[in-house]
Amino acid sequence: MYDCKFIASRNHNMTDHASIMPGQTSHAARTLRQWLPALALVGLIGLAYGFGLHRHVSLSALAEHREQLRLFVGGNLALAIAIFMAAYVAIVALSIPGAAVMSIAGGFLFGWLVSVPVTIVAAVIGAVIVFQIVKTSLGAALAERAGPLVQRVSRGFAENAFSYLLFLRLAPVFPFFMVNAVAGICRVPLRTFIIATAIGIIPGSLAFALLGAGLDSVIDTQRAAFEACVTQNGPENCSFSLEVSSLVTRELLLAFGGLGLVALIPVALKYFRRQPT
Repeated sequence: MYDCKFIASRNHNMTDHASIMPGQTSHAARTLRQWLPALALVGLIGLAYGFGLHRHVSLSALAEHREQLRLFVGGNLALAIAIFMAAYVAIVALSIPGAAVMSIAGGFLFGWLVSVPVTIVAAVIGAVIVFQIVKTSLGAALAERAGPLVQRVSRGFAENAFSYLLFLRLAPVFPFFMVNAVAGICRVPLRTFIIATAIGIIPGSLAFALLGAGLDSVIDTQRAAFEACVTQNGPENCSFSLEVSSLVTRELLLAFGGLGLVALIPVALKYFRRQPT
């Protein structure tokens, strides 16, 4: 009798164990699938910075290799555009600080008429990668655990997603990667995200492409100043450098800021219309 009870009890426990394990395994698998893209993205970002890839995206490097790059573009235009787009997507998706440099390089290598649409498409693709990863992992987790305040903020952002995103894209003070992440956390609709991003980066893409189209004269001026410095002071006391900050004027930044404020007009109008009269 004892043996039968023991066997029955063991069989009952095994049945309970078998009924629990599939659910636990399924939940663990869902959690892994949810967080795996985000972990992969973080890992790739770490590798990119670990290998120092961000140090190679600079106007100085562009100036140093401009003749070789032009020769390659002249003989392999389609391939050069494909490589440029792939590099731009990677830079945006991995949050490498070089989108402005790439936009200028596009204008320099391809001319503004080709560079602007290519840059916009590549930037949107890179942004969507980050947005979707954050939305399906971090955004989903926050949606499950968020308190009332976070939910209200998220709803407010979602209600005016297009205007807010347009403002964040146009205003020069908000990092591109951060805007992608915030939109993903707030679970903005993908269509709204794509349209607002594409429209919002048009002015910057055009401005940087035009800067790139006229970069030759800037490089020649900087090179002449460097060579004069070397002649006068020796190479150890001189350095050739070309930074985006030296090309972007205060007036250009103010223009972007003004466009950003224009994008918030619909939000302000909606707010005032809701106020009791």
